[in-house]
Amino acid sequence: MNPQDVPPKPASPPTAGIPRVDAAPAPASVTWPPQHAEPGPTASGAADSTPSGATPPNPAPRAKTLWKALFAVVLVAVVGGLVWLALWLNSGAAAPEGQGGQAGVLETTPTPRATPLPLPRDGVKPADYAVGDCFKDFDPESLASTAVPCDTGHSAQLVGVFRYPAGERYPGAETLKAKALEICQATKLGPAANNFQLNYQRSFPSSTSWDAGDRRADCYVTAPNGNVINASVLP
Repeated sequence: MNPQDVPPKPASPPTAGIPRVDAAPAPASVTWPPQHAEPGPTASGAADSTPSGATPPNPAPRAKTLWKALFAVVLVAVVGGLVWLALWLNSGAAAPEGQGGQAGVLETTPTPRATPLPLPRDGVKPADYAVGDCFKDFDPESLASTAVPCDTGHSAQLVGVFRYPAGERYPGAETLKAKALEICQATKLGPAANNFQLNYQRSFPSSTSWDAGDRRADCYVTAPNGNVINASVLP
């Protein structure tokens, strides 16, 4: 209820300055107040149940109580919504890669060589390839390759690796292919890359090699004309 709709409380009649008049005694046959008096009609013709001179009930306390109750309900709803939002944000903060909050690792900068020196070295397995390694007569489907110094003729260089968590389920060939493409797009090449005709080549595990522990997707820079690259193409 709008507080402006509450009728004003009637003012009490003044008492100061009015001479006192003693009331005449009532006749012996008349009782006061009258017993079982019926309410008289009002100006509108309806019965007025409020005795003359009585103060009408003030609805203001009830209106205040309703406003307080409404405010309490709104406050509880707002607090509950904020709590739910906080819980939802915390539960939805899972990592995009891996399970249980584990994330994969992207490598696009040269790392210490996994292949021991001296180079060249034959029979290097794909699991031992490191970012920055250069390979002669490279075949991405081969079970072993020949690693050579990058300032000597080679046909491929590993420029990016994404390693999935050990507990990750096999995501499928299309997902792995897309991930390998992301690696190539995220890789920054150095000025030497402008001196050669190069292609990107992707490599990713099959379901069989995944079950055997292969959890990496690779991006290579390769030369279609053989061992013609004689410098590292990484910055």
